[in-house]
Amino acid sequence: MDSRTVFLAEPEDTRRLGATITHAIEPGWIVTLLGGLGAGKTTLVQGLLAEMGERGRVRSPTFTIVESYSPAGMEIHHLDLYRFQAPTDWIDAGLDDLINGRSILLIEWPEQGGTFVPATDLKIELAICDVGRLATLSACSPRAQKGLDSLGMAAENSANSANAANRDPGP
Repeated sequence: MDSRTVFLAEPEDTRRLGATITHAIEPGWIVTLLGGLGAGKTTLVQGLLAEMGERGRVRSPTFTIVESYSPAGMEIHHLDLYRFQAPTDWIDAGLDDLINGRSILLIEWPEQGGTFVPATDLKIELAICDVGRLATLSACSPRAQKGLDSLGMAAENSANSANAANRDPGP
């Protein structure tokens, strides 16, 4: 499986990336979102859900653990495991009930869920850099590889994105 890295100069670019990813994912996918606080994980989800037709407010599920949406009849669950004290909190929160092959799970801070988090299809890592963000999309399943390929994001963009992220913005 391969990965693609994209430079995101501003939050709107992160939303646009989320909107683009919408065209690759399908029901049953597990998408993990990695990155520090303020890296843009929820911003990416906002763009994804808006592209799918969600018109309500999309907020970070930091305190609620899960926010569920039904744009265009799809079942999407946005999870934030940041506050988990132990991986077993996954079971205590009843999150296994969300895995049904019909819904898409978007999981922030998946490492907090340990081995309870289901196998990832698409991993998105967001990193803050000098002049924006770098988003690395990694296919972790054959269907995610097919989805990434369908986006037409050239793998060679990775080198250009890394160079852009480290450039001096000037005066």
